[in-house]
Amino acid sequence: MKNVILIGFMGAGKTTVGERYAKKHSLPMVDTDWLIEERAGMTISEIFAQKGEDEFRRTETAVLQTLLSDTQEKVISVGGGLPLREENRRLLKQLGTVIYLEVNPDTVLKRLKGDTTRPLLQGGDVTRRVEELIAARGPIYREAAGLIVDVNGRSVGEIVTELEERMGFE
Repeated sequence: MKNVILIGFMGAGKTTVGERYAKKHSLPMVDTDWLIEERAGMTISEIFAQKGEDEFRRTETAVLQTLLSDTQEKVISVGGGLPLREENRRLLKQLGTVIYLEVNPDTVLKRLKGDTTRPLLQGGDVTRRVEELIAARGPIYREAAGLIVDVNGRSVGEIVTELEERMGFE
């Protein structure tokens, strides 16, 4: 399957880059968080609050399994925590080319300043939480990815161009 799958920490630009890439290549774009919200009939924040993170993570896996049965080529953006489960990393690799959009804590904090929709960034020392989460997740993202693209200080257009070059587009 030739799906393009974008993984990385929240605020890395997975959905924004995915939408631009999909439009440029006339491909449908899906975001696993959108699919989860649609399936659950509630927002990610509500799922975390009412059902907990474990239930949310199980739903992520179910969404990936559903995507595997879809044969239409597409761009897929996944939630920042989705690759944490080993089963999900295996499913992502089956789905297509996995690209890790690597972002540093400073970039994340600038991009997500004032964003109250991220359950894992609510309360406490947000800077420390972002640093800890990126340090913990970075090796997992790298293990899951076929390509790694540094997105710090770069425009969406520059990132899409690098993706195209590295995936063999002219």
